[in-house]
This record gives sequence, C-alpha cells and structure tokens, in this order.
Amino acid sequence: MSIEKTSADRARLIEIIRRRSYGTGVEIRLASGRMSNFYFNLKPTMLDPEGAFLIGSLISAAIAPGEADMIGGLEMGAVPIVAAVAAVSFAKGRPLPAFFVRKQVKDHGTQSLIEGLVKGETIKDKRVIIVEDVTTTGGSSLQAVEVVKAEGARVVRVITVVDRLEGADEAFAKAGVTFTPLLTVQDFRADAG
Repeated sequence: MSIEKTSADRARLIEIIRRRSYGTGVEIRLASGRMSNFYFNLKPTMLDPEGAFLIGSLISAAIAPGEADMIGGLEMGAVPIVAAVAAVSFAKGRPLPAFFVRKQVKDHGTQSLIEGLVKGETIKDKRVIIVEDVTTTGGSSLQAVEVVKAEGARVVRVITVVDRLEGADEAFAKAGVTFTPLLTVQDFRADAG
C-alpha cells in the first residue's frame, strides 16, 4: 500500500471513529478500571463495512511480509479486527490466519482458551501479532500475550487501533513486546497529551 493511500485511509478511519465510536462529556469506567470523561467504543466502527475494511487494510499494511504467521487477540474487541485482517490479507495475496483468546475457558465444547484453530492445529512455534481495539494500560493485550506465550508462540508485536496514551507503551516495553498504535487519542482530542 502506498504512503498516500495509507494516509488517506488513516484520515478516513479517524473520521469514521470520530462519528461512530468517540464520545465525550460522560464519566465512564474503562476496562482498565480508570474513570474518564472521553471514551472510544470501537465496536460500531469495527462492525461498519468501511470501518472494518480500513482497520483490516491499515493493520495489514503495517505488517511486513513474513513478519508473522498468525494474528490474534483477546475476545471481544480483537475478534472483528482479526477477522477483517484475515480477509484483507487474503485479498491482497498475503493470507494471515487469525485466532482469538478467550478470557476464560468455557465449560463445554473444546474447552480451549485459543479459538479459531482446526483440530490438531496449535500456535506453538508460530510468530504472532496480537491486536486490540483500544489500549489504555495494555492489560487486555498483555493477558492475550501471556496465554499465547504459554502455548509456545512468540509474540512479535502488539498493534492497537487507538492508544489512549495512558501507559500501555511503558507496560509493553517492560514486557519486552514491541507496540504499534495505528492512531492515538491525539488524533481526536486537541487537549490530549
């Protein structure tokens, strides 16, 4: 993907998120437990046809050929993202299989923390990229990182759609994981920082 195309896609994604998924003026509790007067609920963007395509395209473009064998993340936020990336990667001739990590094992079915693999398939010895919709402290992605590492995979990077700039980069650095945000809160708030 050309730099111009990536810049145009990024600008369009910001517009869609601003319209469908960004809110201010209401005190809300984040997944990290922190309170905030602005929030991102990326589900309306991730489930919008254009939003899903742009997220899939931008993440696919951010991944170098041969960098990873699979892409995954923690339910629920990562599920639409990994599906979009898998579809776009196939369309672009660089198929990247996807999976997701459950927050806890179900008491029925395969009883697996990692879903999306066929019977007998594992992520052992695979190079994996973990994705997330919105990152505050990095806790959700780090939970996925730990599960994936415990299954024998190597996490090469974490990519988030929006980084709130509230400590995730430091948490990933401490964990020895490269962190790449597509966008940050500064793309949406003049007073952020």
